[in-house]
Amino acid sequence: MSLGEIRHWVFDMDGTLTLAVHDFPAIKRALGIPQEHDILTHLAALPEDEAAAKHAWLLEHERELAVASKAAPGAVELVRALHGAGYRLGILTRNAHELALITLDAIGIGDCFLTEDVLGRGEADPKPSPDGLLRLAARWDVAPQRMLMVGDYRFDLDCARAAGAHSALVNLADHLQENPWPELTDWHAQDCAELGRMAGVLV
Repeated sequence: MSLGEIRHWVFDMDGTLTLAVHDFPAIKRALGIPQEHDILTHLAALPEDEAAAKHAWLLEHERELAVASKAAPGAVELVRALHGAGYRLGILTRNAHELALITLDAIGIGDCFLTEDVLGRGEADPKPSPDGLLRLAARWDVAPQRMLMVGDYRFDLDCARAAGAHSALVNLADHLQENPWPELTDWHAQDCAELGRMAGVLV
């Protein structure tokens, strides 16, 4: 299946549709999480009270970032082009649902997504689990093989592969000249604008 034939697109949010601003090493230091640990996995293993307190801190920290979100290059143009052409669009993020909605509004594309098609860490098992993609596939009544997961990190690609969906990698860091995960990536673009041109929805 070619990229232009896929009409069900799911986007990661932070670092994909927005400029990456999360300082994950600093967040881990503030929460007492070892640098080599994944934040959400670590919090899930903590006693309930401690996990709740740290999740509350994380939510407020991320709320400040959400309000100040800036769109990544080409992101608004791509999403608006897809939306205008009648594509089905979803969000699958490791952020919280309410903050995802704030972020999408902050960068001017909140009206392009149905609220129920925005899945955060409370609505689905966090990536790299395929849970969120499979939930959207079921809601949209489409085979995962006819969906595209767009992201900027390996978790997005692993999620797509596990669900049986296609994957596109965008917004690699400047020091990464080559795609570091070619075995997991169906398409690779410098940014969302280039991906849109590859799909034939942007000129």
